[in-house]
Parts: sequence; structure tokens; C-alpha cells
Amino acid sequence: MAYLRFSAPLENRVACVTGGGRGLGRATALRLAQEGRDVVIFDLLEAESKQTVKDIEALDRKGLYIAVDVSDFSQIEAAVKDVIDLWGRIDILVCCAGILGWEKPFFEQTPQQFQRVMSINVNGVYFAHQTIVPHMIKRKWGRCVTITSGARHGSPNQVPYSVSKGAVYSLVSSLGNAWVKEGVFVNGVEPGRALTEMVTSRFSSEHLQDPGNPMGRYSDPEEVAEVIEFLCSERNTYTTGSVWSVKGATG
Repeated sequence: MAYLRFSAPLENRVACVTGGGRGLGRATALRLAQEGRDVVIFDLLEAESKQTVKDIEALDRKGLYIAVDVSDFSQIEAAVKDVIDLWGRIDILVCCAGILGWEKPFFEQTPQQFQRVMSINVNGVYFAHQTIVPHMIKRKWGRCVTITSGARHGSPNQVPYSVSKGAVYSLVSSLGNAWVKEGVFVNGVEPGRALTEMVTSRFSSEHLQDPGNPMGRYSDPEEVAEVIEFLCSERNTYTTGSVWSVKGATG
């Protein structure tokens, strides 16, 4: 990449993908592996995550699955230590672990449901950055990407989810400038609706075939993963603190 005078040399980098067992996390893990990254999956979906690891290994990269509840700081901390002990580094963090929670009016959302959504969608992202970024700072290079959502603008039947994604947007904005001099960039991706289990399980096949948006379709997870891969790459030399829209249209 001689044409990018500020790009880092290509190295055998290690990526950590939370929620890498399926959906956007799986698509991202495989896309990173295609670019020569070794990938560790933090997830609680054992069967799906092990399949992702097999597919990573089929691309001639190293894959690893560690069962992690991202809402538990001690579990993330222990898993990160295991990766560092085994592979010596973590250069890339992609936070895809998240849940939608209940789609119900505000007064039907219990405090327990609110806490559950926030603990996974916000605490999990916060904890992952706290435990992994110091290893990036030591190596003077790192890339972090977290999935947010247009629901951050407000959705009356998804208040806990909306609040969690607004918090993630703020976290990306807050951390985007924190370690620029150390070569660590923090960004977000807002995918609109991609054809993952979170979306396909909630809509009829007729709606999914023609959702009424300008593109006339929702995205494949692989299309979102293309953008995530760029933000995590050495080719990204000047983007940090941004949330990139991958919605297929404006608005």
C-alpha cells in the first residue's frame, strides 16, 4: 500500500469478534479471515461459533472460540488474557454481540428487561474496549468497530434497544479521539436492516422480498462486513470517531 503513505505495514494481525457465531458477527469474522487475519470469537452460541471457526480455518487462518458472556467483565477479562497468552496480541475488535429485547410499549418493558438489553449491548462494548484497547496501545496500532442502529433516534416499542444503541453511538464518538496518537481508531457501523436472524424472524417473506426502501431490499450481512473490514484495515488511515451508514439509502 505504497500509495497510502500513512498506512501501517501488513502484519499477521489478530481480530476479536464478539457475537461472531452468526449474523453480522459471523460475516465479519469470515471477511477478516479472508484478509489474512486470525480470528477469535467471543459468544455463547457454541455450535454456531464452532462452525464459524471451522470456516475460518478453511480459509487457512487460525480460528478460536471462547464461550464468553460479554455482559460479565470478568469473563471478557479472562478470555482476553487467554488470547494474549496464546497468540500474543489483539489488533482488531469488532463488537457485534447484541440483542433486540422485547418489542413492546414503554410501560410493558420491565426494569429487568431494560437491564438485560443494556448489559449486553452497552456494557459488553464498554468492557471489551477496556480490556482489549490497552494491548493495541502497547503495539501502537488498533482498529475497533461497533454495530449501532438507526433505532438510536428513537423507537417507542423498542425503548431499551434504542437507548442502548444511542449509548453505543456516544461511546464511539467519545473514544474516537482518545488514542489517535497511539494509532488506535474507534468507529461504528449503522447497517439499517441486514438479513440476519434478528430481522428475518420478525418479518414476513413478502416484506423481506420488498421492504419498501429505496433499494428494494435489505442488505446481506456480507455487504455490511465489507465496510467493517475496511474500517479495521491498514487501508483505514484517517477515519476514527465516525459511524458509517450502510443502509442502502439516506435517512
